[in-house]
Amino acid sequence: MAIILFSCSDIKGQKSDHKYTNDLINETSPYLLQHAHNPVNWRPWSPSALEDAKKEDKLVLVSVGYSSCHWCHVMEEETFEDEEVAKLMNENFINIKVDREERPDVDHVYMTALQLIKGNGGWPLNVITLPNGKPIYGGTYHTKEQWSQVLSEVSKLYKEDPKKANEYADMVAKGIQEVNIIQPVSDLGMLTPEVLKNSVDKWKDSWDLKWGGNKGSQKFMIPVNLDFLLDYAILTEDNDAKDFVKTTLDRIAWGGVYDHIAGGFYRYSTDAQWKVPHFEKMLYDNAQLLSLYSKAYKVFKEPMYKKVVEETIAFLDREMKNPEGGYYAAIDADSEGEEGKFYVWKEEELKSVLGSDFETFAKYYNIKRSNIWENDSYVLFRTTGDEDFIKENDISWEEWAEYQERWQKKILTARNKRIRPNTDDKIITSWNALLINGFVDAYNVFQETDYLKKAEEIFRFIEKNSLDKDQLIHTYKKGSKKSDGFLEDYSFLANASLKLYSTTMSVSYLDFAKKMNQIAKDKFADENSGMYSFNSDDELIAQIIKTDDGVLPSPNAVMAENLFLLGHIDYDKEATLKARSMLSSMISVLEENAYNYSKWNSLLLKTAYPFYEIAVVGTDAKQLLVELQQQNLPNTLIVGSSKDSNMPLFKGRYADDGTYIYVCQDHTCKLPVATAKEALEQLKNF
Repeated sequence: MAIILFSCSDIKGQKSDHKYTNDLINETSPYLLQHAHNPVNWRPWSPSALEDAKKEDKLVLVSVGYSSCHWCHVMEEETFEDEEVAKLMNENFINIKVDREERPDVDHVYMTALQLIKGNGGWPLNVITLPNGKPIYGGTYHTKEQWSQVLSEVSKLYKEDPKKANEYADMVAKGIQEVNIIQPVSDLGMLTPEVLKNSVDKWKDSWDLKWGGNKGSQKFMIPVNLDFLLDYAILTEDNDAKDFVKTTLDRIAWGGVYDHIAGGFYRYSTDAQWKVPHFEKMLYDNAQLLSLYSKAYKVFKEPMYKKVVEETIAFLDREMKNPEGGYYAAIDADSEGEEGKFYVWKEEELKSVLGSDFETFAKYYNIKRSNIWENDSYVLFRTTGDEDFIKENDISWEEWAEYQERWQKKILTARNKRIRPNTDDKIITSWNALLINGFVDAYNVFQETDYLKKAEEIFRFIEKNSLDKDQLIHTYKKGSKKSDGFLEDYSFLANASLKLYSTTMSVSYLDFAKKMNQIAKDKFADENSGMYSFNSDDELIAQIIKTDDGVLPSPNAVMAENLFLLGHIDYDKEATLKARSMLSSMISVLEENAYNYSKWNSLLLKTAYPFYEIAVVGTDAKQLLVELQQQNLPNTLIVGSSKDSNMPLFKGRYADDGTYIYVCQDHTCKLPVATAKEALEQLKNF
């Protein structure tokens, strides 16, 4: 179902005195605090709010958004700050505000409802439900007039024809439940290369071969898609897929969706050429793109990809890092009430800041009248690589490096004098787990020890602040209420811990991954589907089994991947079978819709094609591990031990006379070799 994603907003400045204050004043979410002084009697999501609705026989109004959502902010100013609208809401409804980043489970349920009712969705997400939480109306942004009309009509329907309202609500609730039904299968025979090829071939019709990404008037980066396609292209020698990934990565990095001045990626492109973004910066995008561009550098050796990784890490550390080690959720698009104002430039400003460098800068970043965005402002974007540009403009590489250094310094200094957008300072466990992966992947490619240190700092931060007696919390902020972790928190963190283990050889990370995996199984296992539910309680009107990818990979697919990897590390046939069974249940949908199921396709790639284990054993294991991790080796698990170990991949293999590499597949291993070069040769000729 198409999802229309609206942009972002800034948090309103707090005044010293307010005419109104509601229950949201006691929350720590920046988004909820934005609404704490609305005349609407907002309450945070809680079972007691629904209990009150039942007692008072009132409809419930659930409004979902997030702090960097532009249209959420517009609706707040236009509609929720209006006293007449508030009077209508307060008299007839129990009004609940939800931060979708704090409660993705509530968001998933009501977004599914909205898609069933309207055919698409977006934020702000506004639903009206019966006192039991079942929805009878769903919509997104409304003007004050539209909203008043909706409130009156729905309220009238409920009072005059409650039977009709209940029948409709039951139908929608049933629809939500049906969307989350997965049929387990016992036939594992569909896990074949042919299914994978069919899936990708059907997807190819949607590729924009000139500009990259999927065809459409808006473009989303969806790193999990490109990550899968890159592995697929290498393993199947599909040059069309490889070229498509390269085109997409180049166009994204050249486009306005990348911040050319300070590094980091914006949310998505509002056009088909990646030129004009929605300007919010989300942690999950930047975390996954770090992994993607690091992997792509292994394949293409493109210097720009290394630069993108370095600049994005510098941006994250400068603008999104909590001093204690975790990273914040998002930076708004709006500042001073205007979207993108902090990031865009007028021609006169650039001339003033750059002086004699302006002409070359303007050519490089397409500053010409035909590219004006809004209010005589320009979004910086490129349409060519550096090599072509310096050839066309007869500039030497030395001059070019000096040019860029000067530009960067001047422009960044000027930009930093502006009023900054606000930062949503929640620290979300699942998103930070993705960033651990991003840092580890960057370290494995570029061997900057600082990158690995950052990954381990995040891990320690989560252990200290987001883990309470082995139970994860979803989001941390000093003084905030602790909310239970969701499947994505456990599965993503277990996955990150496995990656840390593979890189550091520290068994403590492996043990932690196993522990998180077991807790996730205990908390979320769903017997009927063979999958795992998104949350661990039955507080909502329907169970959520999240199998598709969105801006985040499917938590069930990540769970299956973890089981697959642990199966290979421990020779645990039960874990491997469980992963294959989960994957088999998804074959029909991933064959038809690869775009939304790439994480499952990544697992199918590991299952349908040979999967290898490389075990490095001996006192010099660390150095050999480093050499191997720098290679692009899809469908390969790399692990090491510098001491004697009883783990299946190391047992009986430690020797005092040297360090050896074992290349294995399906419990069958080649003769041990002493160099990475020999191991790679064995892998090639297995």
